[in-house]
Amino acid sequence: MGLLRKLASIVALASGLLVAGGGAALAHEERPVSFPDGTGSVPVLRQGEPDLLVCKTDKADFERRIANFPADLKTRNLDLFAKCQENGVRHLQEAVDRVNRPGMTIAILPGLYREEPSRPAPTGACARLPARWSDWGYQILSYEQQVQCPHNQNLVAILGKQDLQIEGTGAGPLDVVIDAEYRKLNAVRADRADGVYFRNLTAQRTTFNSLYVLETDGFVIDRVLTRWNDEYGFLTFASDHGLYTDCESYGNGDGGLYPGSASNLNEGRGHDVPRYAIEIRRCKSHDNALGYSGTAGDSLWVHDNEFYDNMVGATMDSLWPSHPGLPQNHAKFENNKIYDNNRDYYRHTRDGTCAKPPAERGYERGVVCSQVGVPPGTGVIVAGGNYNVFKNNQVWGHERAGFQLFGVPAFIRGENDLAKQADTSDFNRYEGNVFGVSPTGERRPNGLDVWWDGQGTGNCWQGDAGASSPTVLPVCAAAAPELTGGTRRLLAEPVKLVKLYLCADFSAAEARLPAGCDWFGASGLGKVEAQLALGGSVVLGLLAGLFWWRSRQAAITRRGYRLVVAGTVAGGLGLVLDVVAAALGSSAQAGAALLLMGAWWLCLGSALRAGRPVFGWFTIVVGVLACADAFDRLVYLIPVIPLGPGWVRGLVTGFWVLCAVVVLAPRRARAAAERPAGAEVPT
Repeated sequence: MGLLRKLASIVALASGLLVAGGGAALAHEERPVSFPDGTGSVPVLRQGEPDLLVCKTDKADFERRIANFPADLKTRNLDLFAKCQENGVRHLQEAVDRVNRPGMTIAILPGLYREEPSRPAPTGACARLPARWSDWGYQILSYEQQVQCPHNQNLVAILGKQDLQIEGTGAGPLDVVIDAEYRKLNAVRADRADGVYFRNLTAQRTTFNSLYVLETDGFVIDRVLTRWNDEYGFLTFASDHGLYTDCESYGNGDGGLYPGSASNLNEGRGHDVPRYAIEIRRCKSHDNALGYSGTAGDSLWVHDNEFYDNMVGATMDSLWPSHPGLPQNHAKFENNKIYDNNRDYYRHTRDGTCAKPPAERGYERGVVCSQVGVPPGTGVIVAGGNYNVFKNNQVWGHERAGFQLFGVPAFIRGENDLAKQADTSDFNRYEGNVFGVSPTGERRPNGLDVWWDGQGTGNCWQGDAGASSPTVLPVCAAAAPELTGGTRRLLAEPVKLVKLYLCADFSAAEARLPAGCDWFGASGLGKVEAQLALGGSVVLGLLAGLFWWRSRQAAITRRGYRLVVAGTVAGGLGLVLDVVAAALGSSAQAGAALLLMGAWWLCLGSALRAGRPVFGWFTIVVGVLACADAFDRLVYLIPVIPLGPGWVRGLVTGFWVLCAVVVLAPRRARAAAERPAGAEVPT
């Protein structure tokens, strides 16, 4: 077992090297950060009168904006507008700069806030800061440099302010709009701003994030809308005691919601956790590349949200280095509606739209420039996460799969220790989810309910999961979540591993969409798995034909010849079915193809035992392995083997092909090859 584990770790490390070579861009580069100490708390909305007012001076425009407000709200805004003309400020940043103690409230009156004083490009010392440039073309500034030059990257910078509340006074988020017009990385940045509370406003049009909260213990995002950004709508990073509630995000090139590197407070625990670092509830995220993105999204409780009309509804992963809290662990998704995530925004990459400057791409007209390579048509992806729970979600209408789970070698996150290479995709539970049915009862099936690469320990699914790959899945124990049973596989299924490696070669910056990957449009025989199946079938089909032809000429028994003929027919059907199954993505057909090919090897080996006993028995062993692989796929996952039957069968079959070539070589050629050097050639 120790040797197998070491070999598997080496293979996983090699796979990581290949994948890392393919996907060079980072999702999010930030300065080195630390998690808060956890002594904070989730802030509570204050109801008193504001300390500072922000408004514009155009009364006619203001009155037009509030014309349809309810009477009481309209009266309040008119009163605040009059006070603001006397004692208020015209820009949100100006109000933030006036905050001089914890616990202050800023009220923003309805209007469009372009924050003109913050917009100019940096000059003087701010234009020459000594900081590393990221792959995305911006400098990675320290906190001290952010304080020194707050508007190098931020339209509004909230740095070090404590217990600050910022709320719009309109009827809804769209009444107060903070617009970066693609001139800054971030519309609003709250950095080390414990207790910050954002409410009832919109932030939009940046080259990275609309609302960014960093290294903060205690924050609330309440009735806030973010949209039309190159990367993220909401990004909260290395923070604790956070709450997203009743928010909305759309039109983003990565995640609408990104609670990245949340406080890793449950590391080392099982499914029994004392609390979650961040709660996300009653939000809507749609028309993004990803509805929710969670690199190192640890200790998150995500419930009663809607993720729809994205390319992928939600992801959590351990894919990107330099994110604290990896590998990802302990996200709990429950009671969410995850549906119709079938957008394919790669067309904007293909036609050159995404090569234009951000302001010219047409985000406001529905263009999204995906910064990530993902399989469109998927509900939720876990790419290298542990101890996640998906419970009582409604998942419907996905063209590809409701849930996907696959492992990520530790090398990708910067861990080179061989013992850690297979330390992801463990103990994830899927239970009580409703597949393929909308809340109205309409039948809206997913292409597959579950796609799993086969790696991991203790992963389990509810018993009523429908179509899946593999066809059978480990079932969750009714009690004792840690005793889920199931398999302990150190490596993914080989064909799936090749597919994931190929698809990882996506690059948004270079507009590179890997050929052969169905995530980016390949179909039928154009898919890498179909090409692998076709290549293997051609080789095995040629050998099958040669064995049949040789058996006609050889002096074998009639029973032996019948076995060869029957086996050849079964094998031929299996080889054809294997290609069809790969082209269609059918796990059940692939299992049936293995059974037919196993029958061929068994028949052929039985026929060959008399004349070539060693090769005949070897052929029978290959047939048994093929049947075991089919059993593993169709009936019951074999629980105690560190490598799946597909790996063993594939390696043994490769050696069998070499032996078969030797066996089938013409006798005279074999005799010449075996003759000692210098021997006389018989005449």
